[in-house]
Amino acid sequence: MSRPNARRFEEVVLPHLDEAYTLARYLVRDEHDAQDIVQDATLRALRHFEGFRDGDARAWLLTIVRNCCFTHRKRHRVDRSSVSLTDDVVAGIVGSRATDQLAIESSERERLHAAVMTLPPELREVIVLRELNDLSYREISDVVGIPMGTVMSRLSRARERLAGALGAGAKEAS
Repeated sequence: MSRPNARRFEEVVLPHLDEAYTLARYLVRDEHDAQDIVQDATLRALRHFEGFRDGDARAWLLTIVRNCCFTHRKRHRVDRSSVSLTDDVVAGIVGSRATDQLAIESSERERLHAAVMTLPPELREVIVLRELNDLSYREISDVVGIPMGTVMSRLSRARERLAGALGAGAKEAS
């Protein structure tokens, strides 16, 4: 790759790595696998950057990340009945009785994260792309490869399920 192309890659693709990681993290449900996937996707993007034609670099990179996630899932089928107990979850369990504002905010974030993780993959990816990565419906349509009407429908179902899950949790807590 020539220096101008390498510089251009750094300018147009690398600013979207955080969004790529966020998408990968929610799709594969493991931070280490997500890091590996983003690295693999970035290398693929770099290898094929000469074919990129001044479109939306964010949507282009997120499409590559999404495809890498699906490839990873096919290769690494994990027993769906197993539950990963990460340090984040342990911290949420241990610190759930704390009364200061930081602990409350952390607890709410964990609750929202847990609710998002219960969504089916096709709903989870559109809600993450819209609400966390702030993509437009058109951009989501391009990344996921579905019509905009389907994007809107999936977002609506995802929001309904999240509202139900978070509403039920609030009733249980009171």
